[in-house]
Amino acid sequence: MRLVRIAAERKRRGLATSEYSIHIDSSGQAAMDSRNSIRFLFSHLLGAAMLFGPTAFAADLASQSSESGGVTISVKPVDVSAGAATWSFQVSLSTQSQDLSDDLVRTAFILNRAGKKNESPTGWEGDAPGGRNRKGVLRFKALAPLPKAIELRIQRPGEKAPRVFRWDLDCPCNDPKMHPS
Repeated sequence: MRLVRIAAERKRRGLATSEYSIHIDSSGQAAMDSRNSIRFLFSHLLGAAMLFGPTAFAADLASQSSESGGVTISVKPVDVSAGAATWSFQVSLSTQSQDLSDDLVRTAFILNRAGKKNESPTGWEGDAPGGRNRKGVLRFKALAPLPKAIELRIQRPGEKAPRVFRWDLDCPCNDPKMHPS
């Protein structure tokens, strides 16, 4: 009620009120006019869409782990949204038995839409090679259009097959009409 009194006083004095002005109707109730109500609603809906829209599903992608040869690799997508120019993955490696000298920029890759290995990382921001525990963020140029699934592979030295981490993207932007395969 205090806000209504302040707005009414500012209006009486001819001072500017907020963009969404509040009016007092004949019964003494506060009300917004319909045009301002629509603006108010639209601006808040637009803000929510910008905040939660293309990245909302990325936040739901779970961390995955792979253990082999005494080394555990855990990967969590940080940002793999349709609007991102760069995709990022939180990666951690841990072991009790060997030195982790992996150069992830050289040994990691994501599969493109055709399932071919040609999307190498653009960078690694994290612990340098060596030691028994490493973590950091592996970055890639985003694939466009957004694929139905993302597959990250890490080929460790001395291991026959790469570690495979795959996430299915449950996003309306994966409608086949938006980007035929």
